[in-house]
Amino acid sequence: MQSTTESIRNRDREAPASTGSGRDERIVREAVSLAEAWQNRANRLITPGEKAVQKKMMRLLTHPTDKVVMTRLIDQSFRSANEARVAERVAGLLNEYGIPRFFSLKERLLARLFLFAGRLVPRAAVPRMIEAMREESSRAIIPGEPEVFHAHLAKRKAEGVRMNVNHLGEALLGEEEARVRLDKYVEALRSPEIEYISVKISTIYSQIHSLAFDHTVAVLRERLARLYRTAAEHFFTHNDGRRVPKFVNLDMEEYRDLDITMAAFMQTLDREEFRSHSAGIVLQAYLPDSYLNQRKLTEWAKKRVEGGGSPIKLRIVKGANMEMEQLEASLFDWPLAPYDNKLDVDANYKRMVDYGMEPENIRAVRLGIASHNLFELAYARKVAEYNGVTEHFGFEMLEGMADHVRRAIQEMTGEVLLYAPVASKDQFINAIGYLVRRLDENTAPENFLRYSPYLKTGSRQWTFLRDQFLAACRHRHDAGKTPHRVQNRQLESFSDMGTFHDGAFRNEPNTDWSLAPNREWAKAIRREWKKPPQNVPLEIPVVAAGRERFAERPTKDVFDPSQYEERVLVARFALADEEDIERAVATARADPDGWRQKNAYRRHEVLSKVAMELRRARGDLIGAAAANTGKIFTEADVEVSEAVDFAEFYPFSARAFADLPHVTSRGRGVGLVISPWNFPIAIPCGGITASLAAGNTVIFKPSSDAVLVAWRLCRCFWNAGVSKNTLQFLPCSGSALGTRLTGHPDVDFIILTGGTETGMKILEANPGVHLSAETGGKNATIVTALSDRDQAVKNIVYSAFGNSGQKCSATSLLILEREVYEDAGFKRQLTDAARSLDTGSAWD
Repeated sequence: MQSTTESIRNRDREAPASTGSGRDERIVREAVSLAEAWQNRANRLITPGEKAVQKKMMRLLTHPTDKVVMTRLIDQSFRSANEARVAERVAGLLNEYGIPRFFSLKERLLARLFLFAGRLVPRAAVPRMIEAMREESSRAIIPGEPEVFHAHLAKRKAEGVRMNVNHLGEALLGEEEARVRLDKYVEALRSPEIEYISVKISTIYSQIHSLAFDHTVAVLRERLARLYRTAAEHFFTHNDGRRVPKFVNLDMEEYRDLDITMAAFMQTLDREEFRSHSAGIVLQAYLPDSYLNQRKLTEWAKKRVEGGGSPIKLRIVKGANMEMEQLEASLFDWPLAPYDNKLDVDANYKRMVDYGMEPENIRAVRLGIASHNLFELAYARKVAEYNGVTEHFGFEMLEGMADHVRRAIQEMTGEVLLYAPVASKDQFINAIGYLVRRLDENTAPENFLRYSPYLKTGSRQWTFLRDQFLAACRHRHDAGKTPHRVQNRQLESFSDMGTFHDGAFRNEPNTDWSLAPNREWAKAIRREWKKPPQNVPLEIPVVAAGRERFAERPTKDVFDPSQYEERVLVARFALADEEDIERAVATARADPDGWRQKNAYRRHEVLSKVAMELRRARGDLIGAAAANTGKIFTEADVEVSEAVDFAEFYPFSARAFADLPHVTSRGRGVGLVISPWNFPIAIPCGGITASLAAGNTVIFKPSSDAVLVAWRLCRCFWNAGVSKNTLQFLPCSGSALGTRLTGHPDVDFIILTGGTETGMKILEANPGVHLSAETGGKNATIVTALSDRDQAVKNIVYSAFGNSGQKCSATSLLILEREVYEDAGFKRQLTDAARSLDTGSAWD
């Protein structure tokens, strides 16, 4: 979160004194008293072992750089099965950063011993180190070996603690692994010791795509139905003899999966066979969207109950994927989906609790109040008491986090449900992400657990946490309710914007396919550009010397490659002849419209309008790329964003160079841009805008396999005010007449993206020309033994097969260290991930 402790205090001072009505004030006052009672009782219940953990956490908080060291150690050191390699990396990191100061005295001594002798006897030292790490983390991650796991479940059951089991494991990259994972969930539901499991949609389907929304939801419906069916058929027996059906809770992940998860959940439970079956879902309070989604779920659940169906359960959490959301927002230039401050998150949490606790709502949607913040838990308890609905909600906490607090709450309220991650020994490395995320969360400046070590009521830390709670209570009706991600391609309009008007460059946002209006926009593009067999083809002319010419020229047909069986003709384009070439070069040399005479400011002004035209034409450019080259929408869309960036950045940069003192710049003269078919929007736009921004006239020869989209691209330039004398359009046969262009003495420079052989032939025919060429090569991805192999497989598959494998930098060669090459698991993951791109949900 961006806010700091000081900013919270500032807002506190500015907040009104009242928390609302008299009833609200009583609830808040009593919640504070209850939180104090719980904390005081917890401090009396704490064990020596728990005190040792708290002491260690205090040392970590005192030395925050130790968290960085620990993250590096965990992330970089233990992925190899070669003990010597692990020992070498661990020693290297400890020598570089020093031994973490939050280690206990015993751990520091062992670390020093490891530095002295660990590399000499790695086969003995490394397994012991990993086992010590497993032992240390076993409070938060339950060992998955059957004997240990079932013993832990039995212990918790005897303590009256319910368990929500979350099986951790490697990243799901393929459909064969999805089948295995689904089978494991079914097996868990059949186990008499397990009552409750949590499932993420990303662990039962590997090919989740927002743009393929309906298909994705349909696949998930079938897989969830299998889980719900199994849960309904098997029962768990509580200590008091009650037999209840097994329970499946659907976890929430990244924002992009929010609508898919909600739809899959509701549509599956809408089936008649699940009318009397209850299941759960999570909503994250750090998303402003969650309050509205809670209302949507509640209205649906009310109708379900009114029709004789069972209630559902909603687990309310703060949210645990902030770093991923920040990364995604940065990569794709979208607003941050969650709130950017803790005050709003906490306020929204309370607002969701208030709404959920209303008697008419909670009877249809039972609540799980998930938090370690005693004030939040106490607030929920008091609202429930005042509303008379205490039997319809429960507290939920994390396994191994502040267990003494859990016991204090359980003494006073009854059952507590623990969210329990489970990982067997061979999956321990895959549990690292969970450990790191929890460590990061728990040490965040405003997190309640950060202050929990030795926390005493009345202390400065307690007062800060109490005031933070009171501020959120006052703010709970004011935190934003509307989503931050509101991009709507159907309704967007553009006013003056960009580098010419703002004086600063910002990347153009890609389309956010997680948003329903944008998916509808995509369907409209498809309807417009997926032409029927009886379609009248568009006639695309040659544009030379300011005139369009189609008649009396040879033509070539453009068929839609996505409709190859029907052979749908979408366009027919004219091929330039020798006269057109000579006319175009002469016009470019003469520059009758005076493009070269414009200064950098005027060129920037015109090209800024080109950027605006590109924004307006996004849908047509995507549609043309699909109909002409078979480019999928998600990959064509990012090309449009890149094209806009070129149209903004190049003239902005040219103007900056022109404004430098004692520097003179001018264009070379006549430029020839030759573009490929595989990136028919961004690559030609980059070459054209760079050339025009520098003060050149341009002849554009597109690939014969991408003329339709090239034509639509050129129209953006012409509509913006670039004349047809300044930018000329010459589709022609590369083998027949292309050499006439590339070898023409009046062409001053050539920008080529294409084959290496083509570039060499151009230089052989015209050695003096200035050639800027991006050509093919053999692109390798190197995977080392210490790499994150899940990430390696994911990125290899994307690099090799994204853009149909036709990207210039597409992985075509894998260089693997022997350990990786001989790793059967790596090979299985890689082949499964690659195969699943084609098979999708074929096994359903």
